[in-house]
Amino acid sequence: MAQSAVRRLPRVALWLLCLAYILPGFLGREPWRNNDMETFGYIAELAKGATDWLHPRLLGQAPETEALLPYWLGAWAVHWSPAAVAMDFAARVPFILLLGMTLATTWYAVYYLARSPRAQPVAFAFGGEAKPTDYARAMADGGLLAIIACLGLAQLSHETTPALAQLAFTSLAFFAMSALPYRTWFPAAGIAVGLAGLALSGAPAMAVLLGLGGALVCFLDRHDQPDRSELDIPHSARRSIAWSAAIILLTTAVAALAWRLDLWRWRIDLPETNGANIRGILRLLLWFTWPVWPLAMWTLWRWRKQLTSGNFGRHLALPLWFVAVALATTLSTNFADRSLLLALPAMATLAAFALPTLSRTVSALVDWFTLLFFTVFALTIWVIWFAAQTGIPQQPAANLARLVPGFIPYFSWPTFLPALLASLVWIWLVQWRVGRHRSAIWKSLVLPAGGTALCWLLLMTLGLPAVDYARSYVPMVRSVSQEIRAQSQKSSPLECVAFENLNSGQIAALQYHGQLKLTPAADGSQCGWLLIDATTARPPRDSLDLSAWSLRLNVRRRDDNGENIRLYQRKDVRKNY
Repeated sequence: MAQSAVRRLPRVALWLLCLAYILPGFLGREPWRNNDMETFGYIAELAKGATDWLHPRLLGQAPETEALLPYWLGAWAVHWSPAAVAMDFAARVPFILLLGMTLATTWYAVYYLARSPRAQPVAFAFGGEAKPTDYARAMADGGLLAIIACLGLAQLSHETTPALAQLAFTSLAFFAMSALPYRTWFPAAGIAVGLAGLALSGAPAMAVLLGLGGALVCFLDRHDQPDRSELDIPHSARRSIAWSAAIILLTTAVAALAWRLDLWRWRIDLPETNGANIRGILRLLLWFTWPVWPLAMWTLWRWRKQLTSGNFGRHLALPLWFVAVALATTLSTNFADRSLLLALPAMATLAAFALPTLSRTVSALVDWFTLLFFTVFALTIWVIWFAAQTGIPQQPAANLARLVPGFIPYFSWPTFLPALLASLVWIWLVQWRVGRHRSAIWKSLVLPAGGTALCWLLLMTLGLPAVDYARSYVPMVRSVSQEIRAQSQKSSPLECVAFENLNSGQIAALQYHGQLKLTPAADGSQCGWLLIDATTARPPRDSLDLSAWSLRLNVRRRDDNGENIRLYQRKDVRKNY
């Protein structure tokens, strides 16, 4: 590896790319259905002081993920934000920072792993090889581009859910263990905060496994230290053994903390070994981690001599362990996508170590495939947006109306201008990539990362109104609240709305968007209205007598879960009106 191939990516371009990826998806939208709205519901309850901080509840319902820290962070942000800031946006601010921390810690993890002696390229006979620090910096740029390019990162990393907190703290622990040979106090603090944050975010078992595996890697890698020719090898080995013991102590403390806060839960649920489930898992593994998994596999193949000889350093062992734990969790729990999300920083690291070994032909193949894929994707978004605005061509406009019934398109300059600017930058980036310029080891991931950021930005600007309409609870809540208020205006206001079978996300949406006073049906004998989710597999209680109620509204959603909310009004209340 020559010195000319390890020039670093311009910092301004790298910062702008990160901002273009992080901010879209957090700005200008409502809380989305299911996990995003559910998390916001618990944050709002904590911010109002309506629930216990150690046992968050939403009208008696526990969260799907027994986490604490993500809800605390959101509640603190709401409490400290100015009154003029919308509560849902204030709750997102910590999660914006968590995504930024994920990208930053991934960069530094690759940087420190690339500085290890066994990860360095072969020195030239007459000099001119890449300097270790410059090589590590260029590899870190490639690792950052690799994680941005991951398709599975886009949506889940832009939702206010415990999954994003788990990703950020996993990445922090990964970076801290990578930096152990070069720093002391900062890695120690990073390991403590990363493992504790992961446990408090609902994954104590993963925190313990990652901590124990990191201690083992540190112990086995005790002779692979930086500049070991200038160090006392026995002293270096003692240092690694001491670090291994310290990591084990920190892991034990984290496990005790999770036990004390009652965060341990049995979530092992092995999927059925039938063809449909296997194909579903394989499809998830293929698209969710694209394009880093082929590069990670290529890394393992090119470094196979170190792997088979057992003489491999932390630059391979540490990311392999993090990937293995995440994959095992993906295959053994019901949270497959959220578990696989935690493997992305380590997989991006493995992908970065494939970059110096890629041939010119493979690099060109990646460029052309990426260019065609993301250009077609971006053009499709622009065509659908233009059809929604003008009705031409008719078929895309008709398809949009069929997929999002009731949605009325509108033009917005704040979303149009960033989309136009990003498209022009993509055209310039393609011209730069196909032009004549000095080679750099990160060049093969410029188009994948740029294309992913472009399409995500277009989707969250041009497509945001339609996506927000389809993925938020606002249309459903608007229909329900309008019906209740229209009937209430004809008579005396109703005191409360009883509910049955609603999930936490629906409850939070009705409280936040509709400002409705909800109470469980078992306690709502005096309520004049009743809401029931007719899509749930759990039928209403036998003691719930629907003969005393008359159906007033049936709200259906055309989407993957076929949401069906029914609004009933008490018959005897109507007589009194």
